[in-house]
Amino acid sequence: MLIIWSLVMLTILGVAFALGLSLASKKFKVDADPRIDEIGDLLPGANCGGCGFAGCLAAAEAVVKSDAPVNVCPALDKTLAKRVADIMGVEYVEREREIAVVRCKGKNVAQRFQYFGIADCRAAQLVQGGNLACTYGCLGFGSCADACPFDAIRMGPDRLPIVNPEKCTACGKCVETCPRDLICVLPVKTFVHVLCSSHVKGALVKKICAQGCIACKKCEKACPVDAIHVIDFLAEIDYEKCTLCGKCIEVCPTRVIEDLRKKKKKTAAPDAEKDKEDASKEEVPVST
Repeated sequence: MLIIWSLVMLTILGVAFALGLSLASKKFKVDADPRIDEIGDLLPGANCGGCGFAGCLAAAEAVVKSDAPVNVCPALDKTLAKRVADIMGVEYVEREREIAVVRCKGKNVAQRFQYFGIADCRAAQLVQGGNLACTYGCLGFGSCADACPFDAIRMGPDRLPIVNPEKCTACGKCVETCPRDLICVLPVKTFVHVLCSSHVKGALVKKICAQGCIACKKCEKACPVDAIHVIDFLAEIDYEKCTLCGKCIEVCPTRVIEDLRKKKKKTAAPDAEKDKEDASKEEVPVST
């Protein structure tokens, strides 16, 4: 009998709580702004965080609340961004396009020891600071490529990341993933970059890497607008002054300074071929 009364009381309490919650949900209901869903549907849904928000829905809410501009999403193309502006009833201002740049060009860098751990750059970095003799160079395990939600990075035959400028949205996932801070996001219009991050003396760089900055200052002397300087044994470009003339590229003895415009077509072509190959594999029927 006691068990039956207990069940009855639990049932009554359950019904009472359910009714209470139902009434509370109606009384305290907050009507969501329909523009959030409209804008959310236009965003790519990658939840990459490149906008600075937790995900695409959070970015849409921020736009509606005027906590973020209508061009907040770096991955959104111009047409869709204009539609977001139309929904908000504001004028569209085009966002300056940016791209991820890998500041390392070192091939066949000497190793301090053989690494046999997890094929992940972050894991390798935890083992005595990485296996490479250059403590600034790319570890080559492709963590940045794995982290990219837009398939914009692939690992080359020399185990260095290659960024596809046509696919890159500058979301910054690769920047967050790289344990050596080799990747930075820069405006596409800058083009000329020093593809090295080493701050060790030139004599040591020569011993461990054939394509590192040796702080020779030839680029500094050749620049007609004083836009490049060797700081802490590494050439740094001041893009406020740089005119992209290419004088620094011509005199660099290790060819560590490059004009990425010349690499653009070469970089995009292999990815295009890969996409075609993947598409053809999907179309081939599998016989059973």
